[in-house]
Amino acid sequence: MRVCSLAPAATATVVALGAEADLVGVTHNATVEVDAPPVGGWLNPDYDRLADVDPDVVLTGDALQRDVRDELDARGYDVRHREPTRLADVLAGFAARGNDVGRAAAGERLEADCRARVERVREAVAGAERPTVYCEEWDDPPMAAGNWVPDAVRAAGGRHPFVEPGARSREVEREVVEDADPDHVVAHYCGRGGRGGRARPDFDARGWDVDAAVHVLDDALLNQPSPALVDGIEALARRLHPERA
Repeated sequence: MRVCSLAPAATATVVALGAEADLVGVTHNATVEVDAPPVGGWLNPDYDRLADVDPDVVLTGDALQRDVRDELDARGYDVRHREPTRLADVLAGFAARGNDVGRAAAGERLEADCRARVERVREAVAGAERPTVYCEEWDDPPMAAGNWVPDAVRAAGGRHPFVEPGARSREVEREVVEDADPDHVVAHYCGRGGRGGRARPDFDARGWDVDAAVHVLDDALLNQPSPALVDGIEALARRLHPERA
């Protein structure tokens, strides 16, 4: 199957499925190195280049790509669009992506493995006191992470009271963060993780009174609904509960 992936999470999942050789095009926003030509950005693909690679299936993801999905549909492509919002959706999506690219058995194995890893983390931190964790997805303006991140924090043994699980990330006010008095702050800024720098929030410059342990993670570890999220849960648990994880 000739697969074009226009979503970084889909690309990472295809690689984890062992189907990297099937990729004939990817977005230049991909977070894993693959031997496939770029066909534009994930929100602005180059449709001429996409036609040149002649895919059997095109993968998209996230609500922000709905317009891209609709345009691809209109152009006659076989589009497989996934929009996970909770951790359970992300895990179930691995088997779904396996079906999307003709690797059903690999998808089932990947989902089972990732579920087992998450369950091992949950068991390791069970019974421990849950610290308050503020996960910041962006710093200007400050945005508290939503979607599956609250679930991921809970799986890692913490609590993230800033956004309801499954809700979109949202701008957060100083008073909300200060009143929650977080024990940990996790900075995972989109596009500024592994490749773009190790940015830390400057609370003094903001005038925020926050006294917490600050951790910086590659943005893909929490922002991306791919197997990298399971790596992120494990990494987060090691920071919240080093004596257990």
